[in-house]
Amino acid sequence: MSNFLKPAGEAKFVDRYTKKMNELLVPHEQHQGPIQFGLVGAPLSKPSISHSGASFAPGAIRQAMGSYSTYANHTDQDFRDVSIVDFGDVLMQPTDVKESQDQIYQSVRDVLKKHDLENFIMFGGDHSVSFPAIKALNEEKGTIGVIQFDAHHDLRNLEDGGPTNGTPFRRSIENDVLNGEHIVQIGIRDFTNAKAYAEYAKEQGVKVYTMQDVQQGSIESIIEESLQYLSEKVDFIYLSVDMDVLDQAYAPGCPAIGPGGMDSWTLLTAVEKAATHSLVKGMDIVEIDPTIDFRNMTSRVASHVLFSYMRNKY
Repeated sequence: MSNFLKPAGEAKFVDRYTKKMNELLVPHEQHQGPIQFGLVGAPLSKPSISHSGASFAPGAIRQAMGSYSTYANHTDQDFRDVSIVDFGDVLMQPTDVKESQDQIYQSVRDVLKKHDLENFIMFGGDHSVSFPAIKALNEEKGTIGVIQFDAHHDLRNLEDGGPTNGTPFRRSIENDVLNGEHIVQIGIRDFTNAKAYAEYAKEQGVKVYTMQDVQQGSIESIIEESLQYLSEKVDFIYLSVDMDVLDQAYAPGCPAIGPGGMDSWTLLTAVEKAATHSLVKGMDIVEIDPTIDFRNMTSRVASHVLFSYMRNKY
């Protein structure tokens, strides 16, 4: 196991009537055999363009999972026998952003090399953590395609501020980790992006669905189109869920809140639909600042994002 990973803590006592979702988190030393869901926390927020306490989010999301039972009424599924093997959080370098990002890369690569993971899950952190994780997946799993749920393109140039949370997908393209044509962006909003980044997306062949596309169409159809489009090009599809794709009413704990975004039901439906595809085998959830959240609302939605993913992978 990587020296950069620290344990997230032992599973708590579980009574036989009210098993909670966070009790499914099992330290990796206690698990034997193939791993259906492997979780890594990436508590990094120093590269955030705006003030952010996203480094606290992995713990907050784990805690929020404990608010829910393991039973899904609609599909009559009970997840009480599922294990989410928790590899803990990557230890961050206190003063060096690039070193912290590299430690995420090394830790994810180490987990992928040493363990048979059916599904890789990462709790960020700001969106800069996606680049090192995708880089490791690209090296270990083959050609990667990404479905990015986001209000922003995250295609800022790296010359004006370095590898921030606004650069992960441009950085991926410029470092030959991702091909622009292997990125699908869903939920891009007006007045949150510069024209230059929209033009860069077009130049690189990034497929973009705006919030107007989402509102005027069907999220199920958009996901189906995206999966078909990517499955013809890549070996592995990764979902990158920036929680600011949601309207500020549903995600008050995002550093970059704004109106006109998705409601939570649309996002959960999208993730659930995407998870039905056999090539979708990984996901990150990023951009939650628990220090500004209200009653842990945003981390609770993030928990449901994970549950929606698990529903069609169990």
